[in-house]
Amino acid sequence: MTDRTLAEDAIPARIAIPVELRAVAIMLTLAAFGYVLFPDDLAFLTRLISIALLVLSLDLVTGYSGVATLGHSAIFGVSAYAVGNLCLAGQSDPLLLLVAGALAGALMGLASGALITRFKGLPQLVLSIAVGQLVAALANKLSGLTGGSDGLSGISPGRVFGIYAFDIYGRTGYVFSVAVLIVVFVVLLRIVRSPFGLLCRAIKDDSLRARMIGARVYPRLVLMYGVSGVVAGIGGSLAAINTGVVGLDSVSFERSAEALVMLVLGGAGSLWGALIGSIVFQVFEHYVSAANPFHWMTMVGALLIAVVLFAPKGLLPLAISLTGRVASALRSRA
Repeated sequence: MTDRTLAEDAIPARIAIPVELRAVAIMLTLAAFGYVLFPDDLAFLTRLISIALLVLSLDLVTGYSGVATLGHSAIFGVSAYAVGNLCLAGQSDPLLLLVAGALAGALMGLASGALITRFKGLPQLVLSIAVGQLVAALANKLSGLTGGSDGLSGISPGRVFGIYAFDIYGRTGYVFSVAVLIVVFVVLLRIVRSPFGLLCRAIKDDSLRARMIGARVYPRLVLMYGVSGVVAGIGGSLAAINTGVVGLDSVSFERSAEALVMLVLGGAGSLWGALIGSIVFQVFEHYVSAANPFHWMTMVGALLIAVVLFAPKGLLPLAISLTGRVASALRSRA
């Protein structure tokens, strides 16, 4: 028996940690880090989480299924309005409001997905913009349901589990939002690694080949759009619950475009990429807009240009590549 064999026997076998458990640990660490960085601005963090859910939902249809869309905020906003009206009607339980928002998002996702996924390329993109603009126009006109340009205000959710009230410091809202994000993220990890998720990836890579092996492409894309709608609906629900107001910005084209930029920034086709992109973009925007209120958009634009030039696949693939190179260099020296 050689010295190398003895050394290998002395090293205990690595314990296989489930991907979901690692995701929970990482996200709890990020949540704690965020609380340390922004202890007096938890409202910003809750908004970040709601937008992150929108970006994750966009990743499901664009990054995993190859559907080009610039109207995804319509699902987010419709769910926020639905939750706001339900709360004003007397139903204030936060968990029930989340479920209502998820259902509204699913319905909106299935309806818009059934139309948008019938086309490809530029017509698909233009149609998604048209759907978003139609919803935005209706939100502006139906002031009895949406508050019009003044927004839907007076949303006051009840206590979580009948115990924890939403306080003015945003602590309950932050913990509630983090818990929701973790649950949604873990579920999405299972979905994208399931046969359904892998089939959607195959459709994105080559829809013709997917049809040749007997896959029904259109129903799968519509179903993924529905799943995406659930996630966007939960994000819209959190936005309405935590801010207490829903404005026209929730269904605006700018919101959809920002979500797409965050997805590209982090890396499309990866849930972690969508999450990292949304965090980096919003934190950078938060600091830059505070430091230079008049020219912060220029700085954001410079960041995006730099990422596209030096990391065209996104920040996550770049980080993985750099980590692999460093690890390889360390192993070669050893």
